[in-house]
Amino acid sequence: MTRKLLRNVATIAATAALSSSALAGELVINTDTSDPAPKAAFEQLIADFEAENPDVTVTWNIFDHEGYKTSIRNFLTADAPDIANWYAGNRMLPYVNAGLFEPVDDVWEEHGLTESLKSATASMTIDGKIWGVPYTYYQWGVYYRKDIFDDLGIAVPTNWEEFKQAGMTLSDNGITPITIGTKYLWTAAGVFDYLNLRTNGYDFHMALTRGEIAWTDERVRATMNNWMELIEAGFFLENHAAYSWQEALAPMVQGDAAMYVMGNFAVAPLREAGLTDDQLGFFQFPEITSGVPVAEEAPTDTIHIPANSSNKEDAKRFLAFVARADVQTKINKTLGQLPINSGSTVADDKFLLAGFEMLSAADGGIAQFFDRDAPAEMAKAGMEGFQEFMVKPERLDTILQRLEKARQRVYN
Repeated sequence: MTRKLLRNVATIAATAALSSSALAGELVINTDTSDPAPKAAFEQLIADFEAENPDVTVTWNIFDHEGYKTSIRNFLTADAPDIANWYAGNRMLPYVNAGLFEPVDDVWEEHGLTESLKSATASMTIDGKIWGVPYTYYQWGVYYRKDIFDDLGIAVPTNWEEFKQAGMTLSDNGITPITIGTKYLWTAAGVFDYLNLRTNGYDFHMALTRGEIAWTDERVRATMNNWMELIEAGFFLENHAAYSWQEALAPMVQGDAAMYVMGNFAVAPLREAGLTDDQLGFFQFPEITSGVPVAEEAPTDTIHIPANSSNKEDAKRFLAFVARADVQTKINKTLGQLPINSGSTVADDKFLLAGFEMLSAADGGIAQFFDRDAPAEMAKAGMEGFQEFMVKPERLDTILQRLEKARQRVYN
């Protein structure tokens, strides 16, 4: 069969414009990879798959991000492709619960993915079944001014007491321990996620974002009390609610702040602002509760087989292809992110290498980020509450009660 690749690079607003009636050997793929790097990565991925599978013709429909979010439920229901990309964790839960994604445990078993994709297994599992294949993620953690730490004799902290002591040493020397900009709320959610993962663990954190635990639960309060310790000790940048995450980079560049709890995407602007790799370092968010398995924050992109796919046989071949170590190496070189397959090779960048090592060892699980793991309405309420708490920590009781009311409304 002649190989053919159809690329629809325009925004597709109406699912009626799609034609996903699969012919024999035709594989229809819908993605939201319209940005330059993801688009280039998927273009090469599909070309490589077709080269190895000349009996398959791929039809590729590209949506912009917003168009995809509004269209995915419709096309999964009425005009399903054979492959659709999405996100791990609770972001896939609605489509699993609605019976719109196909379980793919057989693909994982046949190709030994439980070991090679181990770090993301928990985030791909719902009700004991696996619902897709992850292909890229990036780490969160603590980026810090290594030169300042060295000058003040501060060792990289590995536990809560060491972390607080490092902050006190910085404060005593006129340096804000942690820069942050909460103008757009989500940065505060990153801090909450890590505090909760380290205080209560992955299973508790995911149950909370699924609405199964009250926000007034004492375990949530324990997380907030740990946060309170940092706030009351003056760990965070003053007036952080007025700054975007990018604006909050400036104090770190200038040496007025020494740490940032952030994703790896912060490295490029820090380098562009003049920090060298000798000045900039990265460390894992430290342990808080002894014995809690170490989980990490790593937003994960995934591919799935819709339950209504017309060509599940070739779709499973595609999933197995994307799961391979060599394929993930190539995709992520283009994306500038991390492969999930533990046998992949990571780009020669010290932060990517550190992140890959950390995430590959995350036996406690991989969280996606608060606004991916929680439904949109709950995520909005939560992030507003987190920012308010950082500004007015004395309102903790009122904030938790409000979030509990939101939980009862959102999940019922």
